[in-house]
Amino acid sequence: NCQLPTANCQLPTAKNIMTNTSLKQFNTITFDVVGTLIDFEKGILDWFRPVLASKDAPKSDNDILTAFARHEDVFQQSHPNEPFTAMLAMIYLSMMQEWELPATTDEAESFRNSIQHWPAFPDTVAALKVLKQHFRIVAVTNADMWALNYMSATLSEPFDLKITCDLVGVNKPSLDVFEFVLTQLAPEKVTRDQILHAAQSQYHDIAPATAFGLATMWIERRHGQEGFGATPLPESVITPNFHAVSMADFAAQFTAELG
Repeated sequence: NCQLPTANCQLPTAKNIMTNTSLKQFNTITFDVVGTLIDFEKGILDWFRPVLASKDAPKSDNDILTAFARHEDVFQQSHPNEPFTAMLAMIYLSMMQEWELPATTDEAESFRNSIQHWPAFPDTVAALKVLKQHFRIVAVTNADMWALNYMSATLSEPFDLKITCDLVGVNKPSLDVFEFVLTQLAPEKVTRDQILHAAQSQYHDIAPATAFGLATMWIERRHGQEGFGATPLPESVITPNFHAVSMADFAAQFTAELG
């Protein structure tokens, strides 16, 4: 494992890191959604920039994203049963308090509602269409079903199964989330070794999925950038079974294995 506080660990790019493993051994891919398939940093920035401008309080993109990550981490630990969707309003009010800026509950609600308009990464939909031809595609998100339904529409409805925080009763990084995934896939006779968990967040996904015994694909969306952006800092960076710098890269690796 790569220890913090280094910004990003220099893992091999676009390859299978572990030996004797193949993407073809899996029949199910469980995907984190926010940050992996949906560009939540763009969604956050697109909402915050005009709001901060209206308060004559300019902040850099990095200021906004890292503040978001800090406050999410606080609420993640203090409200582990709360969906990410509901946390958004609390995160906004807490950020404004830190910055000593005025804030209203209407603004907080507007930020929460903005999740339904957050965009997909440009490569997501096409890559999912490639992977869906060969794998069962499962959403595993800290958002609630209300938000996931909007995001799923943005992604052209790729999911065979949707697992959300409000269904599980707790959010990632709790291992209970992955246990719930297994119970939901049990009727399809899917076993642990047939599941690949794909995600960008080391904190929410790669570390706990690895601890639970799942193979992982780290979609390193911030490859080449400093820090972890709007994602809380992990204690250390876990080496995944597979590593890609984008969803397009993931799909290309699988296509290369087939061909």
